[in-house]
Amino acid sequence: MATPPEIPSPSSEPTVWSVAELDRRLRFAAEKVSGGVWVQGEVQAVKTASSGHMYFTLKDEQQDAMIEAVAYRDDALRVRRVLVDGTRIMARGKATVWAPRGKLQFVVEAARPVGKGALLEALERLKEKLRAEGLFDPARKRPIPTDAHRIGVVTSASGAVIHDIIRVAFRRGSPNILLAPAQVQGEEAPRSLMAALGMLQRVQGLDVIIVGRGGGSLEDLMAFNDERLVRFVAACPIPTISAVGHELDVTLLDWVADARAATPSQAAEMVVADRQQSARSLTHLRTRMQRAMTTHLREDRIAFEKLQTRLGDPKRSLDERAQGLDDLIQRAQGALRAKQISSRSRLEQWEKRLIARHPSTVLAKTRGDLDSLRLRIASAMQAKMQSQQAALSKTSARLEALSPLAVLARGYAIVARPDGQTLMDASHVAVADMVTVRLSKGRLSAEVVAVTSEDSSEQVPLIT
Repeated sequence: MATPPEIPSPSSEPTVWSVAELDRRLRFAAEKVSGGVWVQGEVQAVKTASSGHMYFTLKDEQQDAMIEAVAYRDDALRVRRVLVDGTRIMARGKATVWAPRGKLQFVVEAARPVGKGALLEALERLKEKLRAEGLFDPARKRPIPTDAHRIGVVTSASGAVIHDIIRVAFRRGSPNILLAPAQVQGEEAPRSLMAALGMLQRVQGLDVIIVGRGGGSLEDLMAFNDERLVRFVAACPIPTISAVGHELDVTLLDWVADARAATPSQAAEMVVADRQQSARSLTHLRTRMQRAMTTHLREDRIAFEKLQTRLGDPKRSLDERAQGLDDLIQRAQGALRAKQISSRSRLEQWEKRLIARHPSTVLAKTRGDLDSLRLRIASAMQAKMQSQQAALSKTSARLEALSPLAVLARGYAIVARPDGQTLMDASHVAVADMVTVRLSKGRLSAEVVAVTSEDSSEQVPLIT
């Protein structure tokens, strides 16, 4: 029998921990006993946050046990290829307690696949190859009809998938369903699936194709990861839905198909409209529309009555508007008359100014001024000429008095040597030299027969 916990006596004070202290102690204990351990389990519910951290669950494959795990961003970059739903891995890290939620979790620092690791790595490489070729590009995916009339189904004829699709489809509507049976497991499954798809592609008027299979292990679903099948579906001219496995099962067919359904039943719901629900929705919408129209008409009637009250008698309103228009017309006419008077006054002023500046008036005035200026110029020129003539006469008289010719006219002569040099001194010539004598009228050529200085008492020589 278990011993009940001791109840502290009133005289003793119990040791009380805060929640944060308890979390710290649990974290210390968990990290101390689990630091650097390797844990093996199956990866489930992988999620990548916007921060880059990856959150998932490690589930024990033999016992009913699991633990939540996290790989922080730097470590997640190294282990992201291994963290795939359904993968068995060995993860190294430590257990800890996250205080804000009081949650026990395993912090993964490294991870590697176990058993199926090589197969998963090959699938990942094929996935990246097909992604690089654009086969998974959302832009190439076609819209799925929501009310298909002819539906092709590729699945096993003996499995539960076709029965689920028929049951859901006929519960919601009455489409035509064409089954193309195929193997969904084994080595020949990809070839069989492609043959069934090719058969449906030759059917005229087919709206959509559902490729379905129930859940299973990774090996069971390998046919839907076959590269040949993936490329065949990518080239299919009819919109295709992948309904392989359960919600957690993801194959390459899911990536290349135009849409993915978590289950075959969901695929049938996606392409067959629920007529009963549609009828109920239509009835509901009709009722809402009638109520809305009634409410709208009531509100419009109230608004109309309010406007009618504000407007009053239309005839009186028109009369008041007409009176206001008459007043505006009178004001406009008065303003126009005042504008005309002002304009006429300005026009008269401009006319007077223009008359004063008329070319004939301006020319007459200019001509009078020109005649006066002409007389003044003539008088000024005459006075100037007389003054200049007097000055010229005076200057001429002075020049005449200083002219050598005037001296010659009084009986003097100019004697020059043959080279034209005027003789100023008798010593500048010798006897027998030829000289030129210029008189007041004419010239003489003479020969020196004698030379006498000015103060000599000798007889002045003759010039012949």
